[in-house]
Amino acid sequence: MKNDNSKYKESFRDKIPTVDETGKRKWLYPKKPSGKFYNYRLFFSYFLLIILFGTPWVKIDGEPLLMINIITRKFVLFGQVFWPQDFHLFGLIMIAMVVFIVLFTTIYGRIFCGWVCPQTIFMEMVYRKIEYWIDGDYRNQQKLTKQPWNTNKIKKRVIKYFIFYLIALAISHTFLAYIIGAEQLVEIQTSPISEHLGGFIAIIIFSFVFFLVYAWFREQVCLIICPYGRLQGVMLDRDSLVVAYDYKRGEGEKGRSKIVRGEDRKASGKGNCVDCYQCVDVCPTGIDIRNGTQLECINCTACMDACDYVMKKTGQDKGLIRIESENAIANQTKSKFSIRSKAYIFLLVVLIGFIIFLFTLRGSLEASILRTPGMLFQEQEGGYITNLYNLNIVNKSSKELKLTFKLLGTKGSIQMVGNEVLIVRKGESNQQAFFVKIHLNDLKAKSTPIVIGVYNGNELLEQDDTNFLGPDKSN
Repeated sequence: MKNDNSKYKESFRDKIPTVDETGKRKWLYPKKPSGKFYNYRLFFSYFLLIILFGTPWVKIDGEPLLMINIITRKFVLFGQVFWPQDFHLFGLIMIAMVVFIVLFTTIYGRIFCGWVCPQTIFMEMVYRKIEYWIDGDYRNQQKLTKQPWNTNKIKKRVIKYFIFYLIALAISHTFLAYIIGAEQLVEIQTSPISEHLGGFIAIIIFSFVFFLVYAWFREQVCLIICPYGRLQGVMLDRDSLVVAYDYKRGEGEKGRSKIVRGEDRKASGKGNCVDCYQCVDVCPTGIDIRNGTQLECINCTACMDACDYVMKKTGQDKGLIRIESENAIANQTKSKFSIRSKAYIFLLVVLIGFIIFLFTLRGSLEASILRTPGMLFQEQEGGYITNLYNLNIVNKSSKELKLTFKLLGTKGSIQMVGNEVLIVRKGESNQQAFFVKIHLNDLKAKSTPIVIGVYNGNELLEQDDTNFLGPDKSN
């Protein structure tokens, strides 16, 4: 809601807050935030940073906790390896994560952006803190930008951007570890550059990209590039919990005004908002939350801390800006789950249940045994009949398999074409042909069902059903 005495006379939706009247970039200098919610976010952010930088080094049964190696098409999630043949499982997990994000957004708005997103965490909790340390708070930063170049300004810029680039370099190496693995990363780092020239160039490029994002592009990532921010308007409804300004309490009947000592604002019809603009000053995307829910809002809660501080100083109740739904503020009621949120919860539970079911069916290998097309049975000496089969094995485990094959439930033998033991490395496939040999007396019909067991040592990994052809004994 916008009041008549607002300093912004034009419509706030006509332009984004980082562009001035001439269409040029308007740099934002957010005030250094402080307060209860900021402290919560600070500790939570550092916890997530520890997870981000530590995860590539954590292993489960010799596999990383998380790795997305597009080059070798190997994906690892919680130590579980997914190869290209498991892409349906990996895809379902990704779909479930998307549904979870949609559900989370439908209920809690864009709080993911302000509290979990790496872009926000690095910008607000790492780079911005360095900026406050070197350049000072927002007033000092504005003053430093406007002042002419001198020794002090050059020194501060060099130190700040040097630290910025070092952090960008660390981020680049960390993301590379998620792609190729921590051990491979260490090997590259300790080897001569000439042996990994392509990787070295890629790291330099990506580190400069990260450097430009946090040193120059900044909040523009959230306002312009991020697709999640653009989709927010589709996923939110009036029952979604967002960082919201209670305009009924803040505006009152006569709108905003400055505090007058001893004044009963409720009796005078004036709102609780004192038009101090602290909520605007601390906003990292430069919006005025009092204008209502906006796509630029990342729900970082900085404005909540700033407003609570002013409310306390002016002797008024906190919570003028709080996490609430639009319907709850409009109707002065409590927030509640919408039908859409319940539908998303049901869908997510069904997806997770289906994924768990598919995991129970997933073995350590995938075997395909088929009779060789166009080949008839062959009669051998001693009354034996042989059939030729083609075998295709995919190793989905995290270790090398040494496989042997046996007939189960039927008298006979298997003769491999080549090595008796089929070796299949992890994540790879192998093919081989073999003969099944059964005595004519043990065949009951022209087509006899048989079961072939696939063993790794003495461990039975899989059983495959197929048919064995022989002479027609009915004649």
